[in-house]
This record gives sequence, C-alpha cells and structure tokens, in this order.
Amino acid sequence: MIRYSLSCVLDHEFEGWFGASADFDDQSARGLIGCPICGSTDVRKAIMAPAVVGAKKGDVSPSTLDQHAMAMQAMEAMRDHVETHFDDVGDTFASEARAIHEGRSEQRGIYGQASPKEVKDLVEDGVPVLPMPPKPIEKQKLN
Repeated sequence: MIRYSLSCVLDHEFEGWFGASADFDDQSARGLIGCPICGSTDVRKAIMAPAVVGAKKGDVSPSTLDQHAMAMQAMEAMRDHVETHFDDVGDTFASEARAIHEGRSEQRGIYGQASPKEVKDLVEDGVPVLPMPPKPIEKQKLN
C-alpha cells in the first residue's frame, strides 16, 4: 500500500491509500477521489516524505477492520437519511442554501451540488454546509 498526502482545490489536506502508485492517477481521472471536507474531486498529491513500511498482508487487526466497516455503515446511513428526508435542489444548492440562511426561503434541510468555489464562498459567509458522504463505489469499478 502507498499512502499519499492529498489536498483539494480549497487546500483541505487529507490522506489516501492506494494499492500502487498508478492507482491515484487512474482513480483521480475517473473522479473517484473526493475531499472529505468539501467534496471536491479536484484533488492533487501534496509534497510529503516517503515512508517505507514492512507490513505483510494480513497485518491489519480485526478491530481496525471493524472500525472501518462501522464508519462506512454510518456514512451510508447518513446519506440515506439525507436523501430520504431532505429536499434535493440539484445545482441550485449554493443559492438555495444562501437564501435559507438569509431568511429569504423556508427553513428546511436541502442537498445538491455546488462547485468548490461556491462551497468556499458559503463557508466564508457563515452559511452552514457539510459535504455529503459519497455513494459507495461498486467493487467492480475499483482496481
């Protein structure tokens, strides 16, 4: 496994693990890598020192796998709840979120799409927004 320090267009920093060095390029080109903070898929590798790890296959503890499974399940449940109970406003998300925040539209939960710049502007103006967990990637689409 290879660990990369990553950052998005809004300079949010996070890390990603890949099976091989070419996997980042492939997954990035397919839009499969997203910032966990703003959801942007405009992600690049950040400068980092290399780390050499001598772990063998199967060295991941069962509790780590359990924690990962629980986190994935919680993210799926959150996404399902939002899609069931909130209004999908599509690509008008930024303007509708701003209108709700300013009292020009009815107070309600919404979700939709926004560009990284729109998200940055909303956050800078104090509009409360969060990225929605991505839909799970089908296993056959992964490397």
